[in-house]
Amino acid sequence: MGPKKASKTSKVVKKNKNEEKVDKTEKAEATKSEKSTQKRKAESPSEEEPKPKLKARVSISDTIKDTDFSSSSKSPGGKAPNFKIASWNINGIRAWLDKDGLSYLKAEKPDVLCVQELKCDKSKIPAEAEMEGYTGHWLSGDTEGYSGVGMYYKTKPIKITEGIGIPKHDDEGRCITAEFDKFYLVNTYIPNSGRKLVRLKYRTEQWDIAFRDYLKSLDAKKPVIWCGDLNVAHQEIDIKNPKTNKRNAGFTQEERDSFSETLDAGFIDSFRELHPDEKDAYTFWTYMMNCRAKNVGWRLDYFVVSKRFKEHICESLIRSKVMGSDHCPIVLELSL
Repeated sequence: MGPKKASKTSKVVKKNKNEEKVDKTEKAEATKSEKSTQKRKAESPSEEEPKPKLKARVSISDTIKDTDFSSSSKSPGGKAPNFKIASWNINGIRAWLDKDGLSYLKAEKPDVLCVQELKCDKSKIPAEAEMEGYTGHWLSGDTEGYSGVGMYYKTKPIKITEGIGIPKHDDEGRCITAEFDKFYLVNTYIPNSGRKLVRLKYRTEQWDIAFRDYLKSLDAKKPVIWCGDLNVAHQEIDIKNPKTNKRNAGFTQEERDSFSETLDAGFIDSFRELHPDEKDAYTFWTYMMNCRAKNVGWRLDYFVVSKRFKEHICESLIRSKVMGSDHCPIVLELSL
């Protein structure tokens, strides 16, 4: 007699066990892949990726209580500051107002507040955005709910210019320039190179070059203060995890070299000028994976100043305790 044939029941049991084994393996691989993807997303900012909503609505007025807004800074010549500029990527003006964003303006009391990423057409800026003692100027792009910059100021500038004078770069509403007596103030939301670096060439080979020429043309007339979300962490000290982000938007060598070229054209990074070795000084944290609480961040927001104007700089600050956006405010104190 030959060997007994396996019964249909035993075949089914073996098949089920094999299927369970394959299923467990696939689930394990899927979980591993998902965790890896989450880690990459958490480490890299991208304006193309929808930003998750906060679990609880943050009141900005509550978060400013632990911040000391007084100043004891002095210029290199020993003069106290008499002009203050603040800058903040507010990640949507409607949401910012809903979180009592104006409470920061009241507490900081800057002469000018530059804001980025309005995500609102200028014709639809809420009436609640008005602030006593300040005038607002808003710029939006052709795509509603995308990009946009704005400015609150106490003293009316000599002139306000929208864009850099090149239509293909100006249709996204990324730049406002205010001319004051002693300087130009340029408020920008620089293009993000995007996930998979889809806009890297546009950013570094078109926008950066045109914008650099624009800054140089202004600097030829009077000193420049350039601020905003510049979407680049310039040096390894400006990002928590440099090794894992070298091909992510905001930390590619191309973007960093391009920023270096702009600085070499006669400008300084005011924060690094005053705080060359300060670590863990960041202005952006993704909402994912509790990065802000862990201080896993990027320094993407800057005050870049004409070299010849640095004698007027008293302090360059990061208001890291102020919540309400995935970025925090930055401040430049000047003696004019």
